[in-house]
Amino acid sequence: MATPQDTPFPPSPPAESRREFLAGRAATAVAGALAVASLGGCGPASPPAQEGSAARRWGMVIDLRRCVACKACVASCKSENKTPPGVAYNVFIEEEQGTFPYVRRVAFTRPCMQCAKSSCAQVCPTGATYHRADGIVAVDYEKCIGCRYCIAACPYGARSFDYGHDYIEKAGNPYNEIPSSEYGASYGLRHKGGSPEGNVRKCTFCLHLQDEKGEYREPPACVRTCMGKAIHFGDLKDPEGVCVAHGEKMQALLAHRGNYRLKEELGNEPAVYYLPV
Repeated sequence: MATPQDTPFPPSPPAESRREFLAGRAATAVAGALAVASLGGCGPASPPAQEGSAARRWGMVIDLRRCVACKACVASCKSENKTPPGVAYNVFIEEEQGTFPYVRRVAFTRPCMQCAKSSCAQVCPTGATYHRADGIVAVDYEKCIGCRYCIAACPYGARSFDYGHDYIEKAGNPYNEIPSSEYGASYGLRHKGGSPEGNVRKCTFCLHLQDEKGEYREPPACVRTCMGKAIHFGDLKDPEGVCVAHGEKMQALLAHRGNYRLKEELGNEPAVYYLPV
């Protein structure tokens, strides 16, 4: 079995060919974006060949009553995926609501919503953003041309562009030799001028933690490090499906308390649900 160090990186296309390709695809991308806008919502996307197990629909239930705002989910996500500066798969949002003296603080974590009808997939001119059979929205770095239409289309701000920045620029630093596990370590070690630099990146529910059957060997990083056990992750399609970290039934969590999804009125059908405080 090839190790991350043995896995060859794809050759970086010349800057000229990428610009030419962008120019040729710009009209198509704009037409696609206008078509989506004219629909007034999010119609069904047409992703390329799917992956994962169609028997599953992976999703999250985030209990805001249990969240202690420790931000461990954000730190563990960055550590697990080894994302560079400017790239964040999971962010923690805090704000104050109301007028003094009647104010309250609202805080919640925001991963990718893994929408069933994702705006990002609809506007992608190359099909680089696609839906897997298990509901996870992934990015094929080989097809991504870095046009960033998906960033503009995502209503949740859940996508980041990799500008090629590094935390430690010195090439010989040991940290730079630690591979990322993202996408099965296919892009484990950063390579100047090669993917995922110049690509759009996003949360994938740590799909690299799945086994060959599409089941999770261990929970996604944010789930397993949540000290308040506020983030539940499991199969939303199975009525008896349980959280892979804590064992609670996912549908029971949704049934016993009111729940909501962010910007649900847009029709994207997110796979991340929130339980209110």
